[in-house]
Amino acid sequence: MKETLRWIEQSPYAASLGVGCEALSDERVSLRLPYSDGNSNPGRALHGGCAASLGIIAGQAVTRASLGAEAGPFHTAGLQVCYLAAAIGEDVRASGTLLRRGKNMCFVEVDVATEEGKSIAHASCMVRGRFGAPPVPLARAAGDDGAADPSPMGPHVSNMPYTRARGLRVEHMTGAHSRIVMPHAPANADAEGGVHEGAVLALLDTTGAMAAWAETGPGPYKASTPALQAQILAPPGEQDLVGYGRLVQRDGDGFWCDVDVAGQRDGRVVARGTVLYRIVT
Repeated sequence: MKETLRWIEQSPYAASLGVGCEALSDERVSLRLPYSDGNSNPGRALHGGCAASLGIIAGQAVTRASLGAEAGPFHTAGLQVCYLAAAIGEDVRASGTLLRRGKNMCFVEVDVATEEGKSIAHASCMVRGRFGAPPVPLARAAGDDGAADPSPMGPHVSNMPYTRARGLRVEHMTGAHSRIVMPHAPANADAEGGVHEGAVLALLDTTGAMAAWAETGPGPYKASTPALQAQILAPPGEQDLVGYGRLVQRDGDGFWCDVDVAGQRDGRVVARGTVLYRIVT
């Protein structure tokens, strides 16, 4: 338990968000995130990356407590987040519950809700412990054509409080494609020194959303992420990461965008996923 608490409380990324652990066992965890302007979008709405991060922190915490520290290193091999409602200027809590424990993996359900009990997000996680197994070769990202047009939206997105804290830099977002770089910075690290999986989700979510905006272009629209699906293929190392996004399907105001997250130095894919984004035009 002590190692798990240390991972939660001493991970610089979680500390930068303000995540606190209120209760922890080998089957349940309760996390609290006080409201902060730095975690919000315009309008004081909690950033989707924060809600997803609570899901992944809770899933990892229960798994680490259940399997034990010797089961590491850990990575969230599967994650599904559905965003149910917005939290506007409110503290939120995440409650994680173990659904099933296997030999080297745990299935965890997480509900993220306001202090008043309104559910704002629901996450299903499958977290894997590698039990010291050596790393496996990772596939190289397909990348893109290297174009660099951040569009008028790029600088604005990079300068929002939550994305600015992550150091996200929008390099390209036109023609239904996006490319965003995130540095390996202290505010993005976990307790082991690598990139925190929550920060990886922030990059994946933002890259997918920007691929959708790269299709429509800027405008006076309403937008949100109804759902996010991700797999962390390996524990992220100590390097800058780049997200490559592309729109694969549009149906009215729904945009399905695939994202690869790769090491900027070696080009190897450490995470991938799909962001379902909604832009009401």
